[in-house]
Amino acid sequence: MNKRLVKRIALAIATVFLMLVIVLGIHIYVVTRPQPPDEHTIIMARIDIKQDIHQSDVDKITACLYKQKGVNHVLVNPESKIAVFTFFALQNNGDNIVNNFKATSGYKAERNLPSKEELKSGCPVSSNSVSGRLAAYLKHVF
Repeated sequence: MNKRLVKRIALAIATVFLMLVIVLGIHIYVVTRPQPPDEHTIIMARIDIKQDIHQSDVDKITACLYKQKGVNHVLVNPESKIAVFTFFALQNNGDNIVNNFKATSGYKAERNLPSKEELKSGCPVSSNSVSGRLAAYLKHVF
């Protein structure tokens, strides 16, 4: 092979690599920027029940939460005394659902909201990773 062909191949490989890095950067920017909720946005919330519950209570809690406007799915664990539900963001909000649940069901409960530290630790893109640093850079630039 002559030098000219090797240079062309190296230039083509470098160009493809650069294009892939640019596409990755654009993808990370689009995925990580905040977006307003739309009719398809589903949010998950958690209720901690502050009293002992049994299987009959699980059925009552599930039925009560399903009666709330916008609730999509409900799971209740009697051992951990936790109810997790999903709801459509444009139809209702989590605080309203929890307040209505407490008022209508009579159970002692409160909504569990994660702290700032818990939110930071739950991020799948580590701040020390290459993609995490690239996402932080793109957020800073744009």
